[in-house]
Amino acid sequence: MTAPRIDTETLRRLPKAVLHDHLDGGLRPATVVELAAEIGHTLPTTDPDELAAWYFEAANSGDLVRYIATFEHTLAVMQTREGLLRTAEEYVLDLAADGVVYAEVRYAPELNTNGGLSLGEVVETVQEGLAAGMAKAAAAGTPVRVGTLLCGMRMFDRVRDAADLAVAYRDAGVIGFDIAGAEDGFPPADHLEAFEHLRRESVPFTIHAGEAHGLPSIHQALQVCGAQRIGHGVRLTEDIVDGKLGRLASWVRDRRIALEMCPTSNLQTGCATSIAEHPITALKDLGFRVTLNTDNRLVSGTTMTREMSLLVEEAGWTVEDLRTVTVNALKSAFIPFDERNALIEDVVLPGYAAAL
Repeated sequence: MTAPRIDTETLRRLPKAVLHDHLDGGLRPATVVELAAEIGHTLPTTDPDELAAWYFEAANSGDLVRYIATFEHTLAVMQTREGLLRTAEEYVLDLAADGVVYAEVRYAPELNTNGGLSLGEVVETVQEGLAAGMAKAAAAGTPVRVGTLLCGMRMFDRVRDAADLAVAYRDAGVIGFDIAGAEDGFPPADHLEAFEHLRRESVPFTIHAGEAHGLPSIHQALQVCGAQRIGHGVRLTEDIVDGKLGRLASWVRDRRIALEMCPTSNLQTGCATSIAEHPITALKDLGFRVTLNTDNRLVSGTTMTREMSLLVEEAGWTVEDLRTVTVNALKSAFIPFDERNALIEDVVLPGYAAAL
């Protein structure tokens, strides 16, 4: 049965939830240009459109390490209170304009201290900017709730510090934790102490795994470290042969462990060959709790509307599929159950009914 075409404007109006989106990967190109000029930082180009194109092309290398290297310029303009306030506020407003009603933003505070801010000042400043953005979005009639995940950089030595921050600010907008950075050669179990601390303190966490590194990274993230979700997880398909699930894949599916999948980003880093063949569709059809995400909107030249459109146009997704992954995201969000359920029942389901 052929599903009816869903136009872009309808997709934009659909309520969306995003669990995997990096603050330093989603700046407006014009903002990067303006802030870089203020601090004297040299960019590849000072034309916002050309800069956006540069980011997409530089990240489109098929290599995760080179992809990560493109963050040099966004991070350079996020070292001051003014830079963090502006980028955090604009982050929220851009999501609201894209129809996002719930988002979890992640960033590593240790990467924002070169201008003299302490780790705590970074967190407090970002939260202030996010709050300003949420207030403006609500006043404009496009409310969006944004929670924060603090990241530790897995190849450095401050992961425990980031975990301590997540505990300290868990009642001030921080709702969880993650480790990010180069996967291969930096297994999650290297930071077991941090994860054990988070579990003792009842702070939920996700772990980047199954992107640049395969099944062992997913197994470690879940069975050794105790992650509640998996960031990306595209290589979980290596444990599925002719539709038959191996033990790890079965564990993930049967326990409803959410996979934070990012199709465009995965194409850029070489984890998938096309949108049509991206593992998100096969995993969805096999009953996994897949969620749809942007990862880095500037670096990947994308939005949630664009990710949805690509899956509709190239992978045959229906509006029911889009609703499913949106509900999946909220079911696995790191906020209280009653708040998750209210967003599903009062916002997402009625929003889909109204848009179609």
